[in-house]
Amino acid sequence: MRDGEFEQLSQRMAEGSFQQSLGMRDMAQSHGAHTSLVGVVDERDEPVAGAMIAYTPSRFGLVGSVWAGPLCDPDDPDMVSAVSEAILEDGRRHHALSISCWPNDVYRRHHSDGSADGAADGALMRDYAHAHWRHQGFGTGYDSVMNRWVYVKDLSGIGDERALLGSYSKRTQWSVKRARSMGVVVREVGEDQFGVFAQIEQQTAERRRFAFRGEQYFHDFARAFGDRAHFMIAYIDTTRYLESMQRKADDLRSLVESIGAKMQARETTKLRRRYNEESSNLAAATKRLQAARELATRGALLPAACSLFVEHPNEVVYLFSGSLEEYKPFYASALIQHEAMLRLCVERGIARYNFYGIDGVFDDPNSEGHGVLEFKQGFNGYVEELPGEFTLPVSRVRCAVKRVAQKVIGG
Repeated sequence: MRDGEFEQLSQRMAEGSFQQSLGMRDMAQSHGAHTSLVGVVDERDEPVAGAMIAYTPSRFGLVGSVWAGPLCDPDDPDMVSAVSEAILEDGRRHHALSISCWPNDVYRRHHSDGSADGAADGALMRDYAHAHWRHQGFGTGYDSVMNRWVYVKDLSGIGDERALLGSYSKRTQWSVKRARSMGVVVREVGEDQFGVFAQIEQQTAERRRFAFRGEQYFHDFARAFGDRAHFMIAYIDTTRYLESMQRKADDLRSLVESIGAKMQARETTKLRRRYNEESSNLAAATKRLQAARELATRGALLPAACSLFVEHPNEVVYLFSGSLEEYKPFYASALIQHEAMLRLCVERGIARYNFYGIDGVFDDPNSEGHGVLEFKQGFNGYVEELPGEFTLPVSRVRCAVKRVAQKVIGG
């Protein structure tokens, strides 16, 4: 399949995503993978299904991956079989051991709290099984390749910032407003700021114990996806922050003085109680003002959080993020999400915002991804459970050898 045909297929199909695009093909190649574009055409020679396959070496031979694909109508078993045959033939040409795919189709939809919203798509599973794919099972947790559980927000009917903000939970609305009141600003940055972006990512990786990809990864991603990749950094504008804290302290001081003047004329229990309360608030505000002055000595703009977003005609995906623990009280991460939804979706008419991976565990506050889940739930979306990984054996003999070797190694 030619490049242009594949890109058009990805952009017009409901299953299309950045993972099945020329940008991802270029990204895979920049990291050493061999790639193929395969397709199925109709009687008019028009592409109707396809896949981008990335081949990488493994201990037992070359293996192929079809991330968030194939691009195929899952309700058409003949089409699933046809594209599977095209994938198999390409695997044979590459002398691959096997090919895995992670269809970008919803197996079951869930409410934000994890409760099921409809029945599971058993037909999808049967169609892939009939095309000789072997399902690798259902599960929870973060997958090392493709997440099976994703959190999504539907922005249909939201036409401006006020409506967008009002669609969040009360606490998330407060977080966004709080970030702005504390001088946080969000800027889209270019490659000259990727060092700062990478530093935040690295500190987050060390704190949360996940692998850091390195700064070069972000340069590669930017070059592969061009203006469809959006790198955003949330900064604390210390001048704005200082001015905000000064205004709050001044307002409280005026209020305390006003209450004090009333008490001199005629003191009451109610006035005394309010005077004590506002005096306490003034003391706290004065302390925050001093902290703002000290923060301002570090610089005019202090990076606090970062996120990478990638757009596709079907959606905008929130792919990576990082934040500095020191600046957690500034709620910079919430503001980045809000700005991304507003600028990249609402203002451009894209109705689907994909928060991407969650671990699929909704009832355990001690689970690995509970904090991430709670953060995303604050934006009031829903959950898509995807079918997960399928594997298509290309060389059955070598696949059998691999299974035996894995049993011996594991046992």
